[in-house]
Amino acid sequence: MPPIALPHDAKAGPTKSEVRAVVRSKLALESDDHFAEVGSCTGAVTIEAAQRAGRVTALERTADRLETTEKNLVANEESIVADVELRNAEAPEGLPDDADALFVGGSRNFEAVLDYAVETEIDRVVMNVSRLEVAGQATEAFRERNLLKEVVQFQVSHGYDLAGATSFDSDNPVYMLVGSATPDSDGEDDDGKTVAADGRGGEQR
Repeated sequence: MPPIALPHDAKAGPTKSEVRAVVRSKLALESDDHFAEVGSCTGAVTIEAAQRAGRVTALERTADRLETTEKNLVANEESIVADVELRNAEAPEGLPDDADALFVGGSRNFEAVLDYAVETEIDRVVMNVSRLEVAGQATEAFRERNLLKEVVQFQVSHGYDLAGATSFDSDNPVYMLVGSATPDSDGEDDDGKTVAADGRGGEQR
C-alpha cells in the first residue's frame, strides 16, 4: 500500500511512519474490526487503521486538530475502506463500547482510558509514550490492570548527506505498551513469552 498523504498540519507532528508500522503490526487489524483511537491529531494512525478495519472511531479533544484529521482523511479517501466516525471528545468519554482494538496516542487521562478498555474487554490495546517517566507510570498501570503483554522501546535514525558521506539524525525514542483486556489474555507477548512482574520476558511456553 502506498504511503499515506498528510498535507495538513496539526502543529503537532504525526506519528512517524516507522512507528506506525510497528503500531499496525501490534494492532493486527482485520476487515471486521472496530478500531478506536484516542488523540487523532493529524490523522496518520486514523488513516492507516481506516485502510484495514471495518469501522473506525477516532477521538480528538481539540477541535482544530479534529478538523485536520478530517482534511487528511479526505486526502486519502481513495484508500479508505472503513466507516469512519470522528468525535470531538475527551477520552474515555466518547469511546465506543464495542471496540476490538484501541490506540492511545497520548498520556492525558490514560488510566481512565485503560479502565475503560478493561471494562469493555478490548482485545488489543497499544499506547505510545515519548517521556521516560510517563512510560514507567503507563507500564505500571497496564500491569495493575492485568493488561500488559509487552513493552517495546525503539528509536529510528534517518540518514542524510554529510560531506559526501552518510550521517544520521535520530528521532526521539518511543516507548510502546502492548496489551489485551480480553478474558483469555494470559500475559504472553507476541513471541509466546510471559511478561514477569518486573517487566522481563519469562520462559517461552
